[in-house]
Amino acid sequence: MRTRSRKLPKKNELTKNSFIPHPPPIHGFELRHKSRLRFITNAAVSQSITFYDLGDTILFATTALAPFQVFDFVKVNAIEVWSIATVGTSTSVEVTFNGIGGGAAGDNVTHTDTSMGIEPAHLRVSPSTRCLCSLFQPATSGNSAFQLNCPSGSVVDIILEYRGATNATTDAAQNASVGATVGATFWRGLDGLAVAATKFILPNGISQF
Repeated sequence: MRTRSRKLPKKNELTKNSFIPHPPPIHGFELRHKSRLRFITNAAVSQSITFYDLGDTILFATTALAPFQVFDFVKVNAIEVWSIATVGTSTSVEVTFNGIGGGAAGDNVTHTDTSMGIEPAHLRVSPSTRCLCSLFQPATSGNSAFQLNCPSGSVVDIILEYRGATNATTDAAQNASVGATVGATFWRGLDGLAVAATKFILPNGISQF
């Protein structure tokens, strides 16, 4: 016995009986950016790097002297350091996630490596899950993200994740710039200082003020 196939509704009937869904939700209207930044030290470094320093790594100039942060929040994904000593000597590099604040702390693990022969000292380290700098922190926080110890001539890479805010906040950099181009984006060393004073120099061709 032949079965009668079910008739499909006509196109106009589908349209007539269907509901138009509401627009989809948007999860993340804010500006986001993930970047690996590279610095070459021009002097020995032994200091804590704050979240304010990290927020000041990417700035824009409202005047030649008044830079503002591009992003409102920052976290550390990884740090990589290389340093090579003169032949016949050795050198060491060290990173400690030692920050504390806002009910959270760093893992306080000290990572260190020492060169030997022609092989450089080298570290690639990440903070533990849910320690202070693995979570987004305000880019104007004076809390320490990590302690860095390395000699002059070291190459320091840091992988940062940035988030903006949607409530029209503005955060000024810690230190003034000199001769920055108004409206331009520029970069700054890990110590938050302008190019004339910083121990962290960017690769050639990157705007640093």
